[in-house]
Amino acid sequence: NGLCQPFANADRADQSESEPAVGMSLAFDEYGRPFIVIKEGEKKGRMKGLEAQKANILAAKAVCNILKTSLGPKGMDKMLQSPDGDVCITNDGATILEQMKVEHQIGKLLVELSKSQDDEIGDGTTGVVVLAGSLLEKAEALLDKGIHPMRIAEGFDRACSVAVDHLSTIADTFEYSLDSKEALIEVAMTTLSSKIVNRSHRQMAEIAVDAVLSVADIERRDVNLDLIKMDGKVGGRLEDTRLVRGIVIDKDMSHPQMAKDIKDAKLCVLTCPFEPPKPKTKHKLELETVQAYQDMQQAEKAYFLEMIQKVKDCGASLVICQWGFDDEANHLLMQSELPAIRWVGGVELELIAIACNARIVPRFSELSAEKLGTAGHVHEESFGTTKDRVVVIEDCPNSKAVTIFVRGGNKMILDEAKRSLHDAICVVRNLIRENRIVYGGGAAEIACALKVSEEADKVGTIEQYAMRSFADALEQTPCALAENSGLSPIEAVADVKSMQAAEGKPYLGVDCMQKGTNDMKEQKVFETLIGKQQQMLLATQVVRMILKIDDVIQPGAFQ
Repeated sequence: NGLCQPFANADRADQSESEPAVGMSLAFDEYGRPFIVIKEGEKKGRMKGLEAQKANILAAKAVCNILKTSLGPKGMDKMLQSPDGDVCITNDGATILEQMKVEHQIGKLLVELSKSQDDEIGDGTTGVVVLAGSLLEKAEALLDKGIHPMRIAEGFDRACSVAVDHLSTIADTFEYSLDSKEALIEVAMTTLSSKIVNRSHRQMAEIAVDAVLSVADIERRDVNLDLIKMDGKVGGRLEDTRLVRGIVIDKDMSHPQMAKDIKDAKLCVLTCPFEPPKPKTKHKLELETVQAYQDMQQAEKAYFLEMIQKVKDCGASLVICQWGFDDEANHLLMQSELPAIRWVGGVELELIAIACNARIVPRFSELSAEKLGTAGHVHEESFGTTKDRVVVIEDCPNSKAVTIFVRGGNKMILDEAKRSLHDAICVVRNLIRENRIVYGGGAAEIACALKVSEEADKVGTIEQYAMRSFADALEQTPCALAENSGLSPIEAVADVKSMQAAEGKPYLGVDCMQKGTNDMKEQKVFETLIGKQQQMLLATQVVRMILKIDDVIQPGAFQ
């Protein structure tokens, strides 16, 4: 039960024979090579008690300070380079942490925290980490006062439930319908205001809302985001981004001379290849005469003609195939005036089948007219002077599948625009699921901080210190917003806090955009209620988890 380390040269061996290290013993293998046997656990790194908690809090604070500057409409972006040289510029908290490759275990907890916020809500990934960081900062001060970590955690839990309940009472319900989308667009615009796309955020918000409403099931209050496909091509301007009520496939027609524009198309969706049949096992065919070769060619041609005839007989005017075509098949398809698209991915095939009411056909023998899908207009689009082409399938009978086609000056802007739109789509989906909102600009946090401070005074036990610290931590988010907007953070937050306390209006927040009013209702800065509640609950859970750790054992390398 020991660690063995053979030596590379004899000098080290001689040295260790003369002075064996403490806690080690020397042994020789059958070839006479010496190696040291170290007692297990000798070199493990270990931190206990307060030291462990302080180290963990320090690691978590380091991660939070990175994200603090990218909070809010004036927040900065981060540029991350991956080991293989790919550059990613982003403002999205979850993406920054994911790309950062955090090594420290506590740092990883925060990465997962922002990821779970992203998966559940889709927005507020930066805010949740900033809140967790400020809670830990306050917890550190309480630990220095000698308060037990579990009492701090319990106080935070108590304060969190007060804050979450208070959010429900200050939330406003807003009405929307398929005709009046303005309210939804305003909430989507708040989300996009902190992103790189904010110069055209009105248009982006409209696209996000239209996309969600076209796939939403309003009665069940449910949205299947799989039906919204996002595609993009480098080139053009961000303003050229559009919503296609149909499917965009990043492919072109398999033969350049096929028809590029098909009206009232009948689509045949195949998952079988246009190739002569082959046995599944390895096979080898030896042809000894010219005649045999020509016969085989004729037989192949007959196969292809039969396949194409089956497709034509069922009335199809466009073939979409998951696999490739033989060159011969491609040529014959072109001659038969049957446009075809090959190598279409499985996910896209399913979306096409949903949008066009088609059935996916696995064998030519099963083709029939009722399995075909229909589309009003299928056309190939090309971009600028490049050879990039896409096929757009529009006017589908089932408009439940849509594509957002993003354009941008370079790949980084394109990726960031896709992430921003994803956030906006998630926010609109959350509003369809739960149509209650709170006000942004730090207004909700300040309102909760005031409420928690008030409740803390009613608690007779030591938890009241933790509850007050929770209230202070909540104020860190509006502080960060004010700081990023070039305002004096403490002054701005104190000002808003006193106004809220005096007037009792939970919609007064930090005026980040310098519009001259602190009224977030007027500025139309909204956030979803479930997003805000989730932020507080998740951050408190993670902080509780970190505070409970009092012993860290790390495997130490052989010294």
